Amino acid sequence: MIALIWRDVRRGYGGGGATLTVAFFLLVAILFPFAIGPDAALLARVGGGVIWAAALLAALLPIERLIGPDLDAGVIDQLAVRGYPLTGVAAAKVVAHWLAFAPPVMAAALVAAGLLAIDAATLARIELGLLLGTPGLAALAVATGALTTGLRGAGAIAGLVMLPLAIPLLIFGAGAVDGGAGGLKLLAAVSLLLVVGAPIVAAGAMRVAIE
Repeated sequence: MIALIWRDVRRGYGGGGATLTVAFFLLVAILFPFAIGPDAALLARVGGGVIWAAALLAALLPIERLIGPDLDAGVIDQLAVRGYPLTGVAAAKVVAHWLAFAPPVMAAALVAAGLLAIDAATLARIELGLLLGTPGLAALAVATGALTTGLRGAGAIAGLVMLPLAIPLLIFGAGAVDGGAGGLKLLAAVSLLLVVGAPIVAAGAMRVAIE
């Protein structure tokens, strides 16, 4: 499983994957100041929500590459034949996806904070929220990728499936910026629920796909 995680992490960072994630994240963050205007107080007030929306879209970006290529290449079949539990395979992919997208996003949030006039204390709460919430985003992305793999227009369908399911993370993540410890606890609880449940859903979808 460690080899599988390392392979997927290298694939996530290879070919400019991390650069694309950061660029996409910052592009989303940059668009909001242009749309809202130069009011620093307003930007700071909505900045936490903007960063969380950008993080959600960044997690969705590589969703077609999380499960589909391995199913097409027979990698999942080989792992199943060799006795590896598909739930464990899905969990490994969640870890790999988190390692591939969350650190770049958290680093890019430092730049986005400057664009959105976010002060240091608020930025610290945002970074803590991202640390707690991005595992849930990664788990949700893997489960969605498994459910939609092989479908025509899988990327668009994945977006339609994942975005509504990610709303609790988005609400609690943005709310934790001003909600203190209570908001962070709710965010952590939702993220943990997704981390536990998503590999089971993804494993079921992969099992159906290989049969």
